[in-house]
Amino acid sequence: QAQLVESGGGAVQAGGSLRLSCVASGRARDMYVWSWFRQGPRNEREFVARITRIGSRSTYADALEGRSTVSRDNAKNTVYLQLNSLKSEDTGIYLCAAGLHDTSNTGAYTYWGQGTQVTVSQ
Repeated sequence: QAQLVESGGGAVQAGGSLRLSCVASGRARDMYVWSWFRQGPRNEREFVARITRIGSRSTYADALEGRSTVSRDNAKNTVYLQLNSLKSEDTGIYLCAAGLHDTSNTGAYTYWGQGTQVTVSQ
């Protein structure tokens, strides 16, 4: 059974850092692109970053470029998201997703995790 499980979220003060992890199992492991999205209070999903399975080509949302790094370890079936210089507006549920297409379109992703909460206080 395909599954994505996130971890690493928590509560930090503005300016702090967190490293999120997402472990894939089943068919989710074979997807071409793994992405991170964040979900706000109105349940809208905003693209954060993504990385391809082959070549590790990464793409970032403008709001987090320069403050985040996405990476993956194919041997461990894990993708990471390093978040630095966190701001209060970065607060949300961070979701891992896996799909076949290199896109930020949420509809293109086949597998989703349950998410991990990130809370940034002033």
